[in-house]
Amino acid sequence: MLLLVGLGNPGEKYKRHRHNVGFMAVDAIADAHGFAPSRKKFQGDLREGEIGGLKAIALKPATYMNDSGQSVGAAMRFYKLTPADVIVFHDELDLAAGKVKAKLGGGNAGHNGLRSIDEHIGNEFRRVRIGIGHPGDKTRVTGHVLGEFAKSDYDWLDRLLAAMAKAASFLADGDARFATAVARELAPQKEKRAVKPVAGETP
Repeated sequence: MLLLVGLGNPGEKYKRHRHNVGFMAVDAIADAHGFAPSRKKFQGDLREGEIGGLKAIALKPATYMNDSGQSVGAAMRFYKLTPADVIVFHDELDLAAGKVKAKLGGGNAGHNGLRSIDEHIGNEFRRVRIGIGHPGDKTRVTGHVLGEFAKSDYDWLDRLLAAMAKAASFLADGDARFATAVARELAPQKEKRAVKPVAGETP
């Protein structure tokens, strides 16, 4: 079983914030794979389903970002999972907007949601880092992270979320394969080489 955790803050006020891209990612995956409707459990919104024949749980903690670990820890213990079964989708300030990287373990780089999860289950969980870009000035970081995506951002954001949903079946096979599959979906299609007609055939 996989526990897919999206990080964000609950409520309409925060829905379109860059900090909530983790929520957006697990919603896109759950929708694309026909997960059951959301229900309240483990201090969060939970949906159950399957990805590539493997049972999966999509969880969006409703504890607010800083206490995400409470919800994640409760779900992990209930389903008797290990940290390696937990995949956390979160915004990454130091990754170019629209880029995705996945890995097992690591630090929290000042991300309060990751820090809270570290405190409750340790840091050996899997994480999918979703780039939101850096504003270029430290004084603008908070406003950038807690600001809404610009209208122009949705050109790449919608494509990214769709690519992540399509590639989700690779999560059971490993993080590297998932990230590669997402990148492949987002790569511009190469123009097909013109095929010369055989003599006597109509081109």
